[in-house]
Amino acid sequence: MKILFLHGWRSVPGGRKPTYLVDHGHHVLNPSLDDEDFEAAKRVAQAEYDEHRPDVVVGSSRGGAVAMNIASEDTPLVLLCPAWRNWGSATTTKSNARILHSRADDVIPFSDSEELVVVSGLPAGALVEVGVDHRLADPEPLQAMLEACTQLTKGTPES
Repeated sequence: MKILFLHGWRSVPGGRKPTYLVDHGHHVLNPSLDDEDFEAAKRVAQAEYDEHRPDVVVGSSRGGAVAMNIASEDTPLVLLCPAWRNWGSATTTKSNARILHSRADDVIPFSDSEELVVVSGLPAGALVEVGVDHRLADPEPLQAMLEACTQLTKGTPES
């Protein structure tokens, strides 16, 4: 599977989450996104999407906001603690999105993801409560991210 992974604010390519996906046999595109200029980050992400046509886009925190704000046609989204209220203009996400978020997140409120599910008209199962913090870098959320990518690209409904 070809995955476009969009990292979070003040994060870098090659972190734990994209590495986990690579270690599980996937081709991961992991561009460096500008931390200060959201429009520049969007341009980089859009160029990567347009050139490589990934099977799924994964966006972590600010990268989730970037993912929601690029034109990704019918490509599924996996949003990890998406910071959609903080950056960009998108206020809904597409119907083939899965959101993973920790209720213990002290950076992006869990309620933001609950609201995103409602305003986007997603089923309740589209929001997966997982992890112990904002990073979602422990074994359970990493596995949930991998499963979400696999399920969405195979058209498997939310559990």
